Amino acid sequence: MSARQELAVLGLCLGAALRAESLDEKTRQAMQASVSKQAQAVAAMQVSIARQRAALAAHAPPAAPPAAPDGFFTLAWPARNAACDPLPEAELAPLITQAAAKEGVDAQLVRAVAEQESGFRPCAVSDKGALGLMQLMPATAAQLGVKDPFDPQESLVSGAHLLKQLLDRFGGDAALALGAYNAGLERVAQSGRVPDIPETTHYVQQILSKLPLP
Repeated sequence: MSARQELAVLGLCLGAALRAESLDEKTRQAMQASVSKQAQAVAAMQVSIARQRAALAAHAPPAAPPAAPDGFFTLAWPARNAACDPLPEAELAPLITQAAAKEGVDAQLVRAVAEQESGFRPCAVSDKGALGLMQLMPATAAQLGVKDPFDPQESLVSGAHLLKQLLDRFGGDAALALGAYNAGLERVAQSGRVPDIPETTHYVQQILSKLPLP
């Protein structure tokens, strides 16, 4: 190969190398530009998120009270023994009538149980953890599908439903049904009578005394 040919070949190789280097440089610059744009987008997003968090914090409601046991209930848990006024009679009476009619239970029985259990206070929470107007225990409320034990209507309907179940279980015997409502089904089912527990016997007597004689 002549010197001239060798120089020509060398020139071609150098040209290819320079073009490749030029392409690599363009690729590198394009990648840098893309990374720069992504970094700017991320920074802008972070600023936006920070602003949203600040706005939410400025308008956030007070912190919610602790959740109910087992995380079952979807709504806030009122303070234990929280004070609230009894439900007004104008609001209470139709709710009792509707709950009793729906479940096929005497309305006076539902009323007497609600009065004995909570004094008609929808926010009532007992020391044992019973909830709402009809003082349903969390496990019982879960079995009955209760979503908000502090909602007066839902509490009355669920309590009336439980009373109906217990009345059917004990052949319509109100004393046994009330004993089971207070002390638990198993205790009454095992003994066949109102449990000899002072709280339960007083509970049953107080409610029965508010019902008309048959």
